[in-house]
Amino acid sequence: MKLKFAFLNLFLGCISLLIINTKFSSYLKAEELIKVELNKEIKKGKFLIGLKQYLGGGNDTFSKNRNINFITDKGFLNLISSNGIKHKSKEINITWVDIPIKNPKTIERIVFGPFASYESAKKQAEKLKDKGFKTTVAYPKNWEVWIPFEDDMPEFELKNKTFRKIKNFQITPVLRNEYSVMQLEGPINIYAQEEIKINGVNFGKNFYLKKDLYGTWTLVQKIEFDDYLAGVLPYEIGPNSPLEALKAQAVIARTWGIFNSDRFNMDNYHLCISTQCQVYKPSKIVNKKVQKAIEETSNLILTYGNQPINAFYHGSNGGVSATAGESWQIQDYSYFKSTIDGSKSLNKIVNLPITSESELNNLLNYDKEQFYGSNHSLFRWNKKISSLEIKEKLIKNKLININDDVLDLNSIDRGPSGRVTKLEIQTNKVNKSIVLVKDDIRRVLNFIPSNLFTINKLSDDLWLLRGGGFGHGVGLSQSGAIEMAKLGFSYEQILNHYYRDAKLKKIEILSQ
Repeated sequence: MKLKFAFLNLFLGCISLLIINTKFSSYLKAEELIKVELNKEIKKGKFLIGLKQYLGGGNDTFSKNRNINFITDKGFLNLISSNGIKHKSKEINITWVDIPIKNPKTIERIVFGPFASYESAKKQAEKLKDKGFKTTVAYPKNWEVWIPFEDDMPEFELKNKTFRKIKNFQITPVLRNEYSVMQLEGPINIYAQEEIKINGVNFGKNFYLKKDLYGTWTLVQKIEFDDYLAGVLPYEIGPNSPLEALKAQAVIARTWGIFNSDRFNMDNYHLCISTQCQVYKPSKIVNKKVQKAIEETSNLILTYGNQPINAFYHGSNGGVSATAGESWQIQDYSYFKSTIDGSKSLNKIVNLPITSESELNNLLNYDKEQFYGSNHSLFRWNKKISSLEIKEKLIKNKLININDDVLDLNSIDRGPSGRVTKLEIQTNKVNKSIVLVKDDIRRVLNFIPSNLFTINKLSDDLWLLRGGGFGHGVGLSQSGAIEMAKLGFSYEQILNHYYRDAKLKKIEILSQ
């Protein structure tokens, strides 16, 4: 194996000597990418999107055999690497190889987590910052908070895991064609005049590859707000939704993106394209209704105190909206109230807060048609779960060991909307029970659609969860917004219904 790596290094070194020195011409481009300022890009009306993360590593599910392919039907592709390589062709293939490091180094850190959400991780990071620690919010598989390891940290060593790894190789991109193999350095700019297909899918015309915090690589694209929204709306609320619902989604997706644009600060881009951010896919066909919704709300965002709000949204709230503080381990926002999501007459009948299982069962028994969004498939749901299912999830999350058994399941605290905020799982170990809090309930027991449920014990090892809704329940309910639009509500009225006291404001985009 050592001989193999030595040969590869020698081969790559020989190739690099043959490359025409274009370092100066590509240097400015590379510097531009390295020094990109995230806040300035937002002011220009652009998001930097991590289209594909963890490239070249174990979590890479995008590139086949550690290979990523760029191709254009017309014209030529251009590649500029930071080490001076320039390449032009109809097709570009980049492969990742592991190249040994001459002087291996040890990476050490204290890890807090995993957290069920970025919000909870960020809250922990803020607490540690207040104590004087340098923190990083990271997402290797789940959200975590990292602080540098130091010898005099016994309290952290006892409570949290210490990560230690000897880094003896680096994941390195290599440009391959039928004539040569060339080692690249990031950031690597890839662009064309025409649309570029990446592993067979059209994504756009300009991209760059850069190293991330984990030793792998990310494919990043700079994209205009409106182009980004055109790839979000069809997959978040659906292209066939009523126009006013699409307008409401356009405003909050834009607002959410701006508010959360620090989510991947550690790797110098704004957002990802998965459910950890907002689902984004490049639009293959222009949808006229989606385009109209974006254009008619161009640059509009929701604000509170003249600042963008944290515009949470979800699939269905089950008829009652949640506060932020009962869904995540964060502070409450004043523009989120726990309210009944239905007509004024229904709000007069149902009283909040909901504090007991019997009160929540009463809500679940009300006629569905009186609520907004009752057509959602998970507006009401029943789920039978066994002690074995619960045990498997707890073992997977390293909360119990294989010899522990689950004896009982109890809700020991609820938020104002009736959602379970503390779930106790009793085990056969003396004085040992697991307490899951807020968003950790659905992170660990990920077969539960929402925290809005009651618990009915059917036998010693079987429970029936009776619940409503899909998602965290904070902010706009997409199914509710769709129904309100069908009933004739404007997008402004829909937004006012879900974000109390928030104001619509047009943001100013700086000219380039």
